[in-house]
Amino acid sequence: MSRTRRWPVGLVLVLLVLLGAEVVAFVTVCRFFVQSPHGQQLDTVSLTGNRIGQDRIEGFVVAVLDTISVLSVILATAAVGFIALIRRRIVVAVAAILLIAGANATTEILKRVIHRPRFGVDLPRAGLGNSLPSGHTTIAASVAVALVLVLPVALRGIGALVGAFGAAVVGVGTLSAGWHRPSDAVAALLVVGAWASAAGLFIVMAQRHHGGVEYGPVNWRALLTLVAAGLVLLVGAGIALVLTNQVRTTPPEALGRARLFVAYAGGAMGIAGTVGLVQASVLATAHRVVPRAVAPAPKNEDATVEG
Repeated sequence: MSRTRRWPVGLVLVLLVLLGAEVVAFVTVCRFFVQSPHGQQLDTVSLTGNRIGQDRIEGFVVAVLDTISVLSVILATAAVGFIALIRRRIVVAVAAILLIAGANATTEILKRVIHRPRFGVDLPRAGLGNSLPSGHTTIAASVAVALVLVLPVALRGIGALVGAFGAAVVGVGTLSAGWHRPSDAVAALLVVGAWASAAGLFIVMAQRHHGGVEYGPVNWRALLTLVAAGLVLLVGAGIALVLTNQVRTTPPEALGRARLFVAYAGGAMGIAGTVGLVQASVLATAHRVVPRAVAPAPKNEDATVEG
């Protein structure tokens, strides 16, 4: 529907709430899983469970993770920017590039400044220090989210689903390969979600004075699929976390395969579920953040307010 765009107060508030929720969730994950012995124990059991069947999928997992490199990030960022530019969306191109660059820079900074106390948990890896957030997961998720912003309406839904699947594969892959704990990947996804909300705010602020707009439809099928999958997976992760909590003080090497598998599966479901909800939050607002068509603002038009 074509109409004059007013000052989108409601949309700005939604993006601010999402940004605040993702920051709070990140701090909560960090404080519990990194800075408490309880959380470290749960993470360690889940990470130890990756050895079950690892020999069968190790080749595939390593091959997937090896595709994530500095060059791949540059190429992906260039592709995302190019898609926006050929659609004549300069502001969206800038926001998408800032999203990818900002999320990955934030991850690298946080990884260096966050302190992981030594509580005598996971001694073989204790000397390596902090590994939260996961860099590989940040790269995959930031590109997946940026695609949602730059793709046209007709491709946005399928792009969101494919991107979410790819980000989930990479996130779970870091756990399967033993490179990262579940909380590392979840924290990375929250960093990306926060930057996605910030990018949305940037786009809205930069285009707040344009004239007529045509809002595309909400991609309901893709949105509901992401929300449903995310919630189901997070419920499963919660159940696995409760079961793992019952044996968290038992040395992982003393646990049976069933217990280790439950812990590992719970971590994997937590990562994939978080991917679903983060991607859904971006898709739910994308049709308003990036209208289908934007007309130049008429001269001397007073700004009005949209609820």
